[in-house]
Amino acid sequence: MPSLALILASLSLLIWVVLTFFRGAFWQLSAFDDDIARHDSLQTWPRVVAVVPARNEADYIAPIVESLVAQDYPGEFQLIIVDDHSEDATAALAQRTAQTGGAADRVRILQAAPLPSGWTGKLWAVQLGIDRAASFSPDYFWFTDADILQAPESLRRLVARAESQRLDLASLMVLLQAKTFPERLLMPAFLYFFLKLYPPKWTADPKSSTAGAAGGCVLLRKEALERLGGISSIRKEVIDDCALSRAVKRSGGKIWMGLTRKSVSLRECATFGEIRDLIARTAFTQLKYSALALLGVIAAMLLTYLVPVALTFHPQPIVWRMGLAAWALMTLTYLPTVRYYRLSPLWAPVLPVAAAFYSYSTFLSAVRYWLGRGGQWKGRSQAPAKQSSEAQIAEHQKYW
Repeated sequence: MPSLALILASLSLLIWVVLTFFRGAFWQLSAFDDDIARHDSLQTWPRVVAVVPARNEADYIAPIVESLVAQDYPGEFQLIIVDDHSEDATAALAQRTAQTGGAADRVRILQAAPLPSGWTGKLWAVQLGIDRAASFSPDYFWFTDADILQAPESLRRLVARAESQRLDLASLMVLLQAKTFPERLLMPAFLYFFLKLYPPKWTADPKSSTAGAAGGCVLLRKEALERLGGISSIRKEVIDDCALSRAVKRSGGKIWMGLTRKSVSLRECATFGEIRDLIARTAFTQLKYSALALLGVIAAMLLTYLVPVALTFHPQPIVWRMGLAAWALMTLTYLPTVRYYRLSPLWAPVLPVAAAFYSYSTFLSAVRYWLGRGGQWKGRSQAPAKQSSEAQIAEHQKYW
């Protein structure tokens, strides 16, 4: 009868064979790297309105506005920044930057109305921007975050791709910061895990139900938005980018997701605590607030990422060889992501450490949800409230 170690080794190796060869080649980044793709020019360029929801973004808003007004887009382009009740100088800095750059006529600064019940803050800000853009009659909306420094050619390349491929939604995962030790350990893994969950090849396949998007840079055709019933159709969603792409695809739209190094997130997550909170904000939402799913995911993470490492040191030859083979496949598939971030290949074998951290953060995400603090974003708890007594919350908040 096979030993438990042999069974675990077999399962782990099988998982990595499937992930490597049958998961949409998610780890082969060059296949969907927009920076190396060819983009043909268009004879006529559609009208575009960029909508930027911004809440307490004084540290980033000035260079962000500069990058947006400096787009080398040949068509008509307007920018709407929705100040979502910021407690800092976000709106004033955005206005000053637009005026200094000679773009005051193309930039509108809106003050968000009070947040209605049933909406997440970001999506409400986006809705207000869409409403304001109606007078411009755009062909596309460009949703971009207030901490994303866009390359000058970003919009032109996105529109060229959308028009030539008749896409309803096109998005780009921008480069995340990877300067500090925690960032180098964990941020490339963030990209790796995201692509594993939403393989771009499957996202682009109309026959697949997979639908991923990177919320920091999304180009959406106006007709597609109208077809799915507007942003209000996803107004409660915490993971709004993937919810939008899923809604577009279900309505018959064609979507695409890729990568770019040229556009960069300026937001730093210099400490383990900051990255933990980034993960915990949406991890349990991804599991649809299911305790059973949480247990299943943690067990799967252990079996996939930690068991191969542990079994590599098992005394039984067949066990340690299978464990080592699984760890090797893990390392080889992670290596393109490490190289994409221009880091040393020595970071590739330590993916299991990052996986352990993500598992812990996912568990913490569930705990925060159970305490009524799920989906934290800029001081708001956006996940649906879990019914808990005040006494339970007070007791547990001492520890979390």
